[in-house]
Amino acid sequence: MSDTSAGSAHTAAGRSFSFRPVALSATSLGSLPPDVGRPAYDRTKVAASIVHFGVGGFHRAHQAMYVDGLMNDGLPLDWGICGVGALPRDRRIVDTLTTQDGLYTLVVKHPDGRREARVIGSIVEMMFAPDDPQAVVDRLADARTRIVSLTITEGGYLVNQQTGELDVDDPAIRADLEEGAVPRTVFGYVVAGLAARRAAGEAPFTVMSCDNLPGNGDVARRMMTAFARLKDPSLADWMDEHVSFPNCMVDRITPVTVEDDIDRLAEEFGVADGWPVVCEPFTQWVLEDDFTAGRPPLEQAGVQLVDDVVPYELMKLRLLNASHQALCYLGHLSGYRYAHEVCQDPLFVDFLIGYMEHEGSPTLPEVPGVDLDAYRHQLIERFANPEVRDSLARLCAETTDRIPKWLVPVINRNLETGGDIDRSALVVASWARYAEGVDEQGRPIEVVDRVRDRVMAAAGRQSDDPLAFLRDRDLFGELVDDERFTTAFTEALSALHTKGARETVRSWNARSSAT
Repeated sequence: MSDTSAGSAHTAAGRSFSFRPVALSATSLGSLPPDVGRPAYDRTKVAASIVHFGVGGFHRAHQAMYVDGLMNDGLPLDWGICGVGALPRDRRIVDTLTTQDGLYTLVVKHPDGRREARVIGSIVEMMFAPDDPQAVVDRLADARTRIVSLTITEGGYLVNQQTGELDVDDPAIRADLEEGAVPRTVFGYVVAGLAARRAAGEAPFTVMSCDNLPGNGDVARRMMTAFARLKDPSLADWMDEHVSFPNCMVDRITPVTVEDDIDRLAEEFGVADGWPVVCEPFTQWVLEDDFTAGRPPLEQAGVQLVDDVVPYELMKLRLLNASHQALCYLGHLSGYRYAHEVCQDPLFVDFLIGYMEHEGSPTLPEVPGVDLDAYRHQLIERFANPEVRDSLARLCAETTDRIPKWLVPVINRNLETGGDIDRSALVVASWARYAEGVDEQGRPIEVVDRVRDRVMAAAGRQSDDPLAFLRDRDLFGELVDDERFTTAFTEALSALHTKGARETVRSWNARSSAT
């Protein structure tokens, strides 16, 4: 990508503007301060060939940034993005970006306090699906749409954790399956759009998942075609034959934007942006080169196009994502509130490196071109970036969609091979302790999870039944039946209750050093 689009770096203190910050819009781009990067291309000539569901912070710090960079480098303008908000809570982002003509500011936070601000212009349309569902279906049916991409969260694929099949009992899915139903879910919209393409004799679009799931494209294919089969078996057969669902691995730490980010953007860069995005400098995208109707030349933006994404995605999920789980509950119980605080503490760094080296990494296949030892230490450096201020609350949220996908496979593999499981057992126990809803000082913990009541009820029974939390087979499969794991789990849970999180981590580190 060209250097001209990145914006220039500021110190942490930055500089204050004596004039009113410029409200971000298409007409104000030329009025922005010169050190703010902006689109170098004519946005009025951009055609949106990508429809994206889930225009949150990660999409805007990642895929939309890559596409913007390609257009800034003078490549064809026919791969712009139409963003779709499908859920009621998406109205705010749709309204904000619509007011700003699709523009927003990406602020990259370096560990030394430097910041780079760049206005991203690749999103040229926004739609709020609940206002006009048919308009979204029509946009998908339009032959201009060549890729439909997704960041709908891990739980958005509605996978039953025990069976691996579509959760057809989900109320929204049941509603979308009714005869003549107006779509409410991403499943409903995508399948309706594909049905319209098929009926019109048009080629299908590619469905590209960008969520943190093992085999995310394969999961999207299974869930989407399972839904379609319940609507129209012949459509599902057509999808199986004609629609591509490439797998990919995506990586960039993108914390939730807070008011301070908005204020500092205005003060330091002179940009008034209703919803900027902040992120770390690191970014990676490994993508299976399997597209039904073409794709942007993403390799020119640094994307790794490969035949097999699995080694890279397992590396990321079992080292980065699982390590986030390893640090967030133990860190919160120890009194920390941000990831960088935990990862600047040598006690927790030793624990995380121990998990990655002795439990996560042994379950991985060979990862072409990657030095795993360097990767593990780079992760600690990324987590320790004090400027990103990634909150533990974000990392602790929606764990039922995370630990079963990221950590339980590590545990199962190590149980099969006789590998280490003690640190993983402590991580699961720390979730169980956190889900009790009260910290070590007696203060309430706000547990955020789509099945909050269920996990908190299980955690509340632990004093009478130490294995109550593990008895949820939808989350943990057969782990409750494995004596080696249950012994390690109950020991860890008891230590958390009697010693506290910090001393338990110290004990676990000492135990591993002794062996």
